[in-house]
Amino acid sequence: MKDSWWRFTAAGAALLAITSAAPAQADTADPFTGSPGLGDPYYPLDGNGGYDAKHYDVTIGYDPPSHQLTGSTRIEAVATQALRVFDLDYSGPQISKVTVNNLPAWFDRGDEHELVITPMIPLLPGLPFTVQVEYAGEVANTDGEGWVLSPSGGAFVAGEPHSATSWYPLNDTPLDKATFTLHATVPQEWEVMSNGAKVRDVVQGGNRTVDWEMRQPVIGYLTTIAIDKFEFLEQRRGNGTPLLSAFAPDALAAKDIEARLPEILDFQEQLYGPYPFDTAGGIYVDTDLQFSLETQSRPIYAPWTDLNTAVHEITHQWWGDSMSVQQWSDVCLNECFASYTADYLWAERKEGKDVDAQYRETVAKYRDTPKYWEIALQNPGAGYEFTTVYTRGPLFLHALRRTIGDEVFFPAIGEFVMAHKYGNASMPEFRKFMQSKTPHELTGFFEAWLDRTDRPSDEFLFPGSLRS
Repeated sequence: MKDSWWRFTAAGAALLAITSAAPAQADTADPFTGSPGLGDPYYPLDGNGGYDAKHYDVTIGYDPPSHQLTGSTRIEAVATQALRVFDLDYSGPQISKVTVNNLPAWFDRGDEHELVITPMIPLLPGLPFTVQVEYAGEVANTDGEGWVLSPSGGAFVAGEPHSATSWYPLNDTPLDKATFTLHATVPQEWEVMSNGAKVRDVVQGGNRTVDWEMRQPVIGYLTTIAIDKFEFLEQRRGNGTPLLSAFAPDALAAKDIEARLPEILDFQEQLYGPYPFDTAGGIYVDTDLQFSLETQSRPIYAPWTDLNTAVHEITHQWWGDSMSVQQWSDVCLNECFASYTADYLWAERKEGKDVDAQYRETVAKYRDTPKYWEIALQNPGAGYEFTTVYTRGPLFLHALRRTIGDEVFFPAIGEFVMAHKYGNASMPEFRKFMQSKTPHELTGFFEAWLDRTDRPSDEFLFPGSLRS
């Protein structure tokens, strides 16, 4: 048993003496134990049962030279069943103390990222409760699954679908969104970026403390902290939305891209409705990162970022962030739309490109390449969710658009994403919704493009104006 401790007061000891010993691991057959996962087909231990997280209040101290992290996270939640044992998801530094409703609690770190907690007094269904977890240790470079160390000595957190567990405990599932507050203290010469609005930035006694608030609900992997010697770009949209972007020392050339953020947001709003958050921006790192990530309200951009990447990640603020997947098999809702918007819609409407010709050229290139078609767009499989959605996803959506026509396609996708604002959606829901908007029978089309692992027949590959 690793990292397990009793922490209690004298009064608590008297109470615990008359109770049975807490289990080292949660007994999933016990009706008063929250499940250790929510059964996602790709990541069955992601998330936890028995409660609904409402708010995370994360306090972080970080020393860049030593990579030492201290953390204290307060979780506000509501029990959805009677609980004498429940789990959080956490894979970060060593834990020193856990309390539930301000009383000491038993804890044990189990398989994968499970933090098993036994409160001193069981939790009752329908009632709110709080959990406080204190921890400290050295940050390790995860190479894109949590903490990433920067060449300047700074660090940031990025990774999909997992990264949040590396720096705070949470219910790590798309199905349990919560609001988020960060209080971060670093040496005064360093800056801190995160999600939402910066509400405090104070230098005192050699340290800088910065507070951030994400007032709209967010999933764990969409939260971030970035610490570096940033330069900033402050802008404001025509409607008053504040835009704050940060650039690591060797990322300053990206300011020209980020200066177009107001234009990108205006473009997206024409397609998908009002921007769903109260602030926006970007975090441009100078670390050798293999991906950029749509962290909510303020994406993290790798050094190779171009305008296409920025449009892609901003699209995710609607498709993926505000409206999120129910399961990771639904990932096409995120990536197919982000890729189609950046690769086709921006190219068509802002750059005047013939996207039908672009579509035909891509199909011609891969038509006789079986490997290109062998991963299904819907339910691509664990480990393959971030593959074909980027390449075949735009083809699928363009073929759908040409099948049902612009007059149906654009109002329908805007309505769908706004109807699930701050919630979740699935690919089966999307299929059913799109069918409800057109008399054109789409069953065969969806099966050919989404379910099969071979090239669609010409009937579905070249609909409407795509016919040569």
